Amino acid sequence: MSVAHPPRSGERAGTREWLGLAVLFLPVLLLALDNTVLFLALPHLSADLEPTGPQMLWIMDIYGFMIAGFLITMGTLGDRIGRRRLLMIGAVTFGLASLAAAYSTSAEMLILTRALLGVTAATLMPSSLALISNMFTDRKQRALAIGVWMAAFSGGAILGPVVGGVLLEWFWWGSVFLLGVPVMVLLLALGPFLLPEYRNPDAGRVDFPSVLLSLAAILPFIYGFKELAKDGFAATPILLIAAGAVVGVVFGRRQLALDDPLLDLRLFVNRSFSAALGIMLIGMGTIGGVYLFVTQYLQLVEGLSPLQAGLRIAPAAMLEMIVAVLVPLLARRLPPPHIVATGLVVMAAGLLVLTQVDSAPGLGLLLSGMFVVFLGTAPLMVLSTDLVIATAPAERAGSAAALPEVSGEFGIAMGVASLGSLGTVVYSSGLSGNLPAAVPAEMAEMARESLAGATSVAGQLPAELGAEMLDAARKAFTDGLNTTSAVSAGLLVGLAILTMTLLRHVRPIGQTHDDQEPATGPHTEKEEA
Repeated sequence: MSVAHPPRSGERAGTREWLGLAVLFLPVLLLALDNTVLFLALPHLSADLEPTGPQMLWIMDIYGFMIAGFLITMGTLGDRIGRRRLLMIGAVTFGLASLAAAYSTSAEMLILTRALLGVTAATLMPSSLALISNMFTDRKQRALAIGVWMAAFSGGAILGPVVGGVLLEWFWWGSVFLLGVPVMVLLLALGPFLLPEYRNPDAGRVDFPSVLLSLAAILPFIYGFKELAKDGFAATPILLIAAGAVVGVVFGRRQLALDDPLLDLRLFVNRSFSAALGIMLIGMGTIGGVYLFVTQYLQLVEGLSPLQAGLRIAPAAMLEMIVAVLVPLLARRLPPPHIVATGLVVMAAGLLVLTQVDSAPGLGLLLSGMFVVFLGTAPLMVLSTDLVIATAPAERAGSAAALPEVSGEFGIAMGVASLGSLGTVVYSSGLSGNLPAAVPAEMAEMARESLAGATSVAGQLPAELGAEMLDAARKAFTDGLNTTSAVSAGLLVGLAILTMTLLRHVRPIGQTHDDQEPATGPHTEKEEA
């Protein structure tokens, strides 16, 4: 077998490394595809498997929960057993789980296979990003490689609705899960030849109690915020969040006491490292909160199908994909914090456009605003991720590579909960004062809960009354979108100022600085044949 050899520290990568990057593009593209195609398949699988309401929610959510819960564990595991080895193991299990999901015969089976897909997906993301940090030791090339890697997410968002729509047009709902099989076969065939093996030779065993504590902290925390967005300030989600926070403290204390922790909290002492993750957390939170309303607006106000909605967003995602590749090149001349801060202000400008969207046909205005938002998103994701990888010690690259995604998952969950709750309050209060008096009390209560509920109620009322109530609901919902967008824009402007303050010491990519590059430690990476 041909063995890929890594460039020495600071040495420029060659053809083999760039071909290896193309291989690493595959699992990331697939994960982004897998996030979008399920929404298209929901009506078809619902008719076939007949899941209950709670089962449907678990089919949709369990995948993301498992990814978030296992990212830290899998990133650290790759440092110990080998990052390429973990990637290959993840590819095999992801392919097998995809087959099982495609041929699920019950809702329970699909929930279980979706959970397995989430666990295996958590192996693919940190190991692929950690391998990039090892394959591209030249600072400029590494940033560009991360930009290309990040562009794969936008590529998946573009291809998902198109490929999923074509498959569902000709085949059964399970066909959307089979996309994972050929991609993983290709990864398994090319990976051993183009991807080197890396591991930390001095790493100890994985601390199993720490794994359990991380799951017990992350899963209730994210689930609690998700339930908070759906049910408001109810006792159950608040208790879940509190329980997750308490277990998180216990987890942190254990990590500080271990010689070889699952997550090295000393990484956060580096201000560039911790600031980049914090900026990612808040930035992704604003995106998640607004995007929740945008997707509902497209489907429930404009009346678009999920496929049509996805295709309308595709040009903006394509722009994000292009900018993700260009941003690292720009960061060679300009300090990354300046670019990130500019991107945040651009995002805020796009959100201000959304504050002008009306409940009357306003698709062009909404899409224009989202186009500007996507334009500013790429610098946040690419340069924050690059800064995290650049400041982490080489032997901790796997665990560090998991943290940007964990930060993003937490940010989206909290953004959906907090900003979603804000928009829901505006919607409910606005609709309460404008509901037609003839709407029965029970139906009025259902309509006040969500626009989806109002749409369902409208279909049960006489045509004229239903149309009047639906117009009022759409107007109230749009007010919620406007308010959420305005608050998010303000947060992003504040975050831009914070970025310039906390990261003012960071120089353009390629210029060395003590706070940008990790200090050399006693641990070194080791290549395995």
